[in-house]
Amino acid sequence: MATTFKYAPALDSLSPSVTAWVDGVARLTRPERIYWCDGTELEFQRLEKELVGKNELLPLNEATNPGCFLSRSDPSDVARVEHLTYVCTQNQDDAGPNNHWIAPDIAHARMDALFRGCMQGRTLYVVPYCMGPIDSPFARGGVEITDSAYVVLNMKLMTRMGRAALERIAQDGTFVKGLHSTGDLNPERRFIMHFPEELSIQSIGSGYGGNALLGKKCHALRIASWQARTEGWLAEHMLIVGIENPQGEIHYLACAFPSACGKTNLAMLIPPESYPGWKVWTVGDDIAWLHPGQDGRLYAINPESGYFGVAPGTNLKTNRNAYETIRRDTIFTNVALTADNQPWWEGLPGKPVIDWQGRPYDPSNGPAAQPNSRFTVGAHQNPSYSKLADAPGGVPLSAIVFGGRRRSLTPLVYQARNWLHGVLVGAGLASETTAAATGTVGVVRRDPMAMKPFAGYNFADYWSHWINMGSALKNPPQIFHVNWFRQDTSGKFLWPGFGENLRVLRWIIDRCKRNIRAKDTAIGHLPEISDLDIGGLDLPSSAIEELFAVDPELWKLEYSGISAYFSEFGARLPQSLKTELADAIARIHSSQV
Repeated sequence: MATTFKYAPALDSLSPSVTAWVDGVARLTRPERIYWCDGTELEFQRLEKELVGKNELLPLNEATNPGCFLSRSDPSDVARVEHLTYVCTQNQDDAGPNNHWIAPDIAHARMDALFRGCMQGRTLYVVPYCMGPIDSPFARGGVEITDSAYVVLNMKLMTRMGRAALERIAQDGTFVKGLHSTGDLNPERRFIMHFPEELSIQSIGSGYGGNALLGKKCHALRIASWQARTEGWLAEHMLIVGIENPQGEIHYLACAFPSACGKTNLAMLIPPESYPGWKVWTVGDDIAWLHPGQDGRLYAINPESGYFGVAPGTNLKTNRNAYETIRRDTIFTNVALTADNQPWWEGLPGKPVIDWQGRPYDPSNGPAAQPNSRFTVGAHQNPSYSKLADAPGGVPLSAIVFGGRRRSLTPLVYQARNWLHGVLVGAGLASETTAAATGTVGVVRRDPMAMKPFAGYNFADYWSHWINMGSALKNPPQIFHVNWFRQDTSGKFLWPGFGENLRVLRWIIDRCKRNIRAKDTAIGHLPEISDLDIGGLDLPSSAIEELFAVDPELWKLEYSGISAYFSEFGARLPQSLKTELADAIARIHSSQV
């Protein structure tokens, strides 16, 4: 039987370049019909109803979780597949040792074979979307083709999706092409290919968000980082948060942390009771696009409009704002269920009766909720949501903050000497593994700028671009490093963390305002203890001393590790970064701290 194509709604005339591409994909994938998504609430509700009818979405308790649904993925398809994720450039060195690489012609041939006829009997959805506010000069458009209605629903929550995005694409005359199919979900036929020179992405064999929501990590980081280098901006794995003091003055920070370092908690931080009148505003929880402004400052937008967060561990105590955000109109993926049909995961009160695979809960089968179970929700539901998240011009950054989980090396907070030193701090960023994540404890993993899985090109070129960006800024943000996870000899955390981290952010802001001095050390500028607000905290003097201790011998080992890591990038490593590292090594060797 011949395939029939039905366009509904008729948006295909808005952008001939998009239509031509869609037609070509349709000839390859042979769908039963083509549907152009308009992004309306009516469309969203209709697709939800269709998936409920197919038992692909399960409505949750309407009294406790209104508008919420549960989706279950294939048990083999529950996380990003970094080992199957490739950057396909003509020159392998352009992808760098930080990426898996396949030549573009080989990658295209492999993917064409997998996509051929893969949508027979299915609907091909055309999802036009905009990363960033529709009217922002910093926003960029994309179109995802997918055969998954679940992906459509998630893209609606995560991006500005629909007719307005298609009109923006027609105006710009360019867009990122994303082709996705769940295929047969066979892990042996699961690949995510990025073609940055073509501004295109192809993903097959997975329905999991990080592999299937192509506007997120694939576009907003891997492809966008390539675009950013070409166009003179930065695409970064950073939260954006605004700190407002009682006088109404707001400073914005962009912060980059590897996994398990409290990124979402910081993005939605709640001021402690000891800080009356202070407010924290969430601009973004995951990705930041940074552009130079005419005033010589760096401005940030959040390209996303929703959150795709990890459910386990999210509760009223750890992150009240996140928990309140997902109480309604949320899609949960791979969480457990209670007897009264509420979503459940480890860290919540109550008991599960159905696990994430739909089985009666049995502790011998493992956790009730899949450890990487997720929620997808619109960002505007966050009680701390900043209206400036929709500002076309973004927000001006006072500081960039890097952070990692280190038991004994790095102080609670320190400031880089200048932009170039800050690039070194970010390029050498590392975090120690936890048993919950890997089964081992304390293994140091390098994750430069928290971008190791997401930089779309050679890190050496990426660091060079960072250096050039700083040189072009008249008033660049100050760069800092934080470590909430320093421990004493018994393994107890020295710093209380959570809302009390606002005390550290206050010091950072005071330094940006040049209101206070700092102590110059071999690794950078540390607080004078009298300038850091620790009033009311039950911190013995020994803990305070340990929080800011700088052990030259440990730092010699650290710099040796960074030097070894940098050597992987050979001659492409910027000479100025080599010199900065050499200077840092010389300072620590001559230090008596």
